Amino acid sequence: MSTFYQLEFEKPVVAIEEEIQLTRRAIESDGPEVPALGGIQAEEIKPNPADLELLEKRRIQMLKDVYTDLSPWNTVRVARHPNRPQTSDYIKHICRDFCELHGDRGFADDPAIITGFGRIGNRKCLVVGHQKGKTTQEKLACHFGCAHPEGYRKALAKMRKAEKFGLPIVTLVDTPGAYPGLGAEERGQAEAIAMNLREMSRLKVPIVSIVIGEGGSGGALGIAVADRVAMLEYSWYSVISPEGCAAILWKQANEQTNNAAAVALNLTAKDNLKNGIVDDVVHEPLGGAHRNHEEASKLLQNWIESQLNELCEQDPEDLINARYERFRKLGEVQIAEPNLTTAQ
Repeated sequence: MSTFYQLEFEKPVVAIEEEIQLTRRAIESDGPEVPALGGIQAEEIKPNPADLELLEKRRIQMLKDVYTDLSPWNTVRVARHPNRPQTSDYIKHICRDFCELHGDRGFADDPAIITGFGRIGNRKCLVVGHQKGKTTQEKLACHFGCAHPEGYRKALAKMRKAEKFGLPIVTLVDTPGAYPGLGAEERGQAEAIAMNLREMSRLKVPIVSIVIGEGGSGGALGIAVADRVAMLEYSWYSVISPEGCAAILWKQANEQTNNAAAVALNLTAKDNLKNGIVDDVVHEPLGGAHRNHEEASKLLQNWIESQLNELCEQDPEDLINARYERFRKLGEVQIAEPNLTTAQ
């Protein structure tokens, strides 16, 4: 996992964080013999706790200024940050007694989708989520979070098992899209996703789904048919990526067209909430989830527990009917009546 990755708009924040780190080290060492960091010589910084407090305040204010009105394209960049928590990170922080389940019992095990039973709070549940990988080897094995048909079939098989035991399902969406390779198509990629859409709509247990990073096209929908759908604050959810949209509309994907496509797609959490695609937006720590995994996990767990507490009290048939109605009303439009009044 990259530790030196920097978003362009975050560079001033990174600079002040390096200054804070150097100041803290100088204070703790009680002397100037601290190696230089970020081009700043240790001798130039006096070990003064008041200076450290001032720098921390400047950092917090700078993060607020940067993230208060983040553009859609920059939101996509934050969602793709290599240090952003993935499904495995959230499982580690919010699940107890997690037992991973492998394989689709038909072809193979797809590491791009993690499934397993565990406890969130005091409630047993099934957790299903995309996994992008962190090291180069993991990313290649997971195809950067792009699942194959066996991944979606694995997810569905475990969901049916959860239904058998009457356990709720939590899905974590983080994929640029389903894997588009020849082998995936030969093994029925579209059919596997379509099957998940149909069968998830019929499951007689509560389902909650959260877009934790990227939510691209059918690859995301394949595990996102739920009673409650939410997005983390700096995630994106859309029918296509900005680059894909730009390549189709303008025949090229560059900084300008990507930005225009991101705006046109209404892919941010705020836009999806306004358009009724998702039910809620889960806030992230100041500066994004990649800055504080534990706090991001705590906020996510609180939301999951609150939704499951409500949904688990409902009758299974009522759940199915409400789930059906939720997705049927997506994309509703109102047709204005023609103005038949003629000018006198």
